[in-house]
Amino acid sequence: MHVKKGDQVLVIAGKDKGRKGEVLAVDIERGRVVVSGVNVVKKHRREQPNTQTRQNTPGGIITTEAPIDASNVQLLVKVGGKEVPTRVGFKRVEVAKRRPDGSEYTGYRSVRIARKTGKEI
Repeated sequence: MHVKKGDQVLVIAGKDKGRKGEVLAVDIERGRVVVSGVNVVKKHRREQPNTQTRQNTPGGIITTEAPIDASNVQLLVKVGGKEVPTRVGFKRVEVAKRRPDGSEYTGYRSVRIARKTGKEI
């Protein structure tokens, strides 16, 4: 997945095209993301009794964000003080890892890079 929770993204397709927001949740299996202030829907909910606390969960019309496809968002990176959309690439970097017995060895891990700047995200 090219975006993670907490990333700033730009919506590039759909009814909310052009809006910016923060990624609130990522569903990797379905390839969907929830972005704050984007794809806002209203749900009607009944009042639900709670038998343990003897209080009712209030019902009514609840406004919430619904998930959108991850391909409809593009990551925003700061370049020269303003945010610009960029594609995301991946690069393998060499890191030092430690075994349970305390000895060290070199391994690799994958990092995200911004295609526009070439820097690690």
